[in-house]
Amino acid sequence: MEQPEDMASLSEFDSLAGSIPATKVEITVSCRNLLDKDMFSKSDPLCVMYTQGMENKQWREFGRTEVIDNTLNPDFVRKFIVDYFFEEKQNLRFDLYDVDSKSPDLSKHDFLGQAFCTLGEIVGSPGSRLEKSLTGVPGKKCGTIILSAEELSNCRDVATMQFCANKLDKKDFFGKSDPFLVFYRSNEDGTFTICHKTEVMKNTLNPVWQTFSIPVRALCNGDYDRTIKVEVYDWDRDGSHDFIGEFTTSYRELARGQSQFNIYEVVNPKKKMKKKKYVNSGTVTLLSFAVESECTFLDYIKGGTQINFTVAIDFTASNGNPSQSTSLHYMSPYQLNAYALALTAVGEIIQHYDSDKMFPALGFGAKLPPDGRVSHEFPLNGNQENPSCCGIDGILEAYHHSLRTVQLYGPTNFAPVVTHVARNAAEVQDGSQYSVLLIITDGVISDMAQTKEAIVNAAKLPMSIIIIGVGQAEFDAMVELDGDDVRISSRGKLAERDIVQFVPFRDYVDRTGNHVLSMARLARDVLAEIPDQLVSYMKAQGIRPRSPPVAPARSPPQSPARTPPASPLHTHI
Repeated sequence: MEQPEDMASLSEFDSLAGSIPATKVEITVSCRNLLDKDMFSKSDPLCVMYTQGMENKQWREFGRTEVIDNTLNPDFVRKFIVDYFFEEKQNLRFDLYDVDSKSPDLSKHDFLGQAFCTLGEIVGSPGSRLEKSLTGVPGKKCGTIILSAEELSNCRDVATMQFCANKLDKKDFFGKSDPFLVFYRSNEDGTFTICHKTEVMKNTLNPVWQTFSIPVRALCNGDYDRTIKVEVYDWDRDGSHDFIGEFTTSYRELARGQSQFNIYEVVNPKKKMKKKKYVNSGTVTLLSFAVESECTFLDYIKGGTQINFTVAIDFTASNGNPSQSTSLHYMSPYQLNAYALALTAVGEIIQHYDSDKMFPALGFGAKLPPDGRVSHEFPLNGNQENPSCCGIDGILEAYHHSLRTVQLYGPTNFAPVVTHVARNAAEVQDGSQYSVLLIITDGVISDMAQTKEAIVNAAKLPMSIIIIGVGQAEFDAMVELDGDDVRISSRGKLAERDIVQFVPFRDYVDRTGNHVLSMARLARDVLAEIPDQLVSYMKAQGIRPRSPPVAPARSPPQSPARTPPASPLHTHI
């Protein structure tokens, strides 16, 4: 469920949205004078943004910034991009934490305070900049949060560039400097908004930083002459980074590429005022610059990419006897059970992206007739050669048939169905097909190590996995598989992409468990990350979308064009 590296973003995949957003707004978060919770150093702050549901007023996590070590005055680089509806009251909440470990569980970290506001409040403030006191820690002053909003242009270009520096000032007593660059775009009111940090290059006055990519709208919001300020710092472990100097440029200047115009003197204004003979604190040179238009999910769909949808259903005994009303598999004549509801909510949206509407449906964790062998990968329709069902109704029919013929058993193994879909995904890797596996389960996974390995292997392939947890079990293992904050790994090997999205079904039903509060919201939250996951696969493989086919609708989809892979985005300080 990972977001793009520099921003937490809502997807365009919500075909059930009632109103069309007027615009997208980027929210930048800074804080001043945060509480200090660390004994021997400063806090390591993280900001979490929540939005409030229209129908039930529940707060839902929208995204998280990066963690910045050792500072009480963070300027977060990772932004929140939200759809702005002028006619709606869009309530927002910002919680600050001091991060003490790698755990994604916020209760494991120290709470530093929170602030509430509406998106309209930020947008309507002078310069669209709102400053609020943080509250929530009794008897303590929690500091302030500064929220800035800027409407995003429709510019879809992404700039890729690389810098080096020469003869930077030496700032460390026992060694050379540890330099890094910080990029800011200027705002119309003369202030600056942080938009990128490079990595730190250790112990050098002549660093060559890695190539990085940044959306042009993040760098200048589509205004090519807007000032871009770059500050050069010497990194210090305690967070008190030493200022070396700065220079300014613009997108138009950078776009000239490597030339004499893109060699910049790094100037420290204080030194310049004090010393008559001061020339500069070194130079920074642009080594390379390239720009390309960013492709979207819809570009690939229009170009003919098909989404192959497979469902896998948990038939383990912990679901309860299907003939009893307490069972999660109980077939009531009056309403669908949790499995059928979850399947319908997701299937009804995703089916429109698959032209043949034939969906493989598998079960796992049951004893099969006639000999009672346990299977973790059996076709719900009983056809070993072809497990595909016709439409969502066909899957439901096969599911009900299986409930009457198999015996619920165990254990809860995911790896076989993940591997099954991965095998099919591996057969077509030209961008014309993308597989989505929906696993609906009631519980604790039995083959965690094997499943992790299967997911790490699948992350290289054109596929995503959605897990919906039904019932009241603890789903800690599912949260771990959903690599939102800690990327999943197996045998020391990290997954190339985050391809898993987990949601607990109970978050979408009333207290009786019988009534879904919002099928649309369940579908939206489950599917929200598929577009970014599909695009991340295509980008990693260097596959660009084809032009929309002009052939008759029945002709097979065209394979997208292939270009060399783009360089990856970096992690930030």
